[in-house]
Amino acid sequence: MRVIGIDPGLRNLGWGIIDVSGARLSHVANGICHSAPGEGEGDLAERLKSLHAQLTEVIRTHAPETAAVEHTFVNKDAVATLKLGQARGIALLVPAQFGLTVGEYAPNAVKKTVVGVGHAAKAQVDHMVRLHFPGVHLAGPDAADALAIAICHAHHQQSAGRLVEALKRAAG
Repeated sequence: MRVIGIDPGLRNLGWGIIDVSGARLSHVANGICHSAPGEGEGDLAERLKSLHAQLTEVIRTHAPETAAVEHTFVNKDAVATLKLGQARGIALLVPAQFGLTVGEYAPNAVKKTVVGVGHAAKAQVDHMVRLHFPGVHLAGPDAADALAIAICHAHHQQSAGRLVEALKRAAG
């Protein structure tokens, strides 16, 4: 199973792709979609269009089978939260346009899965992602977060698969 994890952001939208084979996870690619160069804060539509085009190309190139996106946290700045929500809309829309199912995870769930603690610092998440994929060059913290989201999704998908199999055995 090939999984894309997406860390939504208006300036930097991180993405990370992994292959899952049983309990084995392997890194495929990671990167960051940046708002198109030269665009100011005022042209939100153009920035969203740019993120859409870049993420579309990532999915077209790497052909993931499923996707995962982190939930948006609400902060004190309502305008920033709204803009982040719009970037998250792109992160949900593009995989859906390719017919992918999209899992959504709270930041604490991702951290708990990857680090073991729900309130882990960004540096701890980065460190654990590097332990999962030794020697892999990470495009930046947003890409590391996206890989963590993909790892979280892979673990949840495996658990769901084991539950379905157990229920089938119990019923049959």
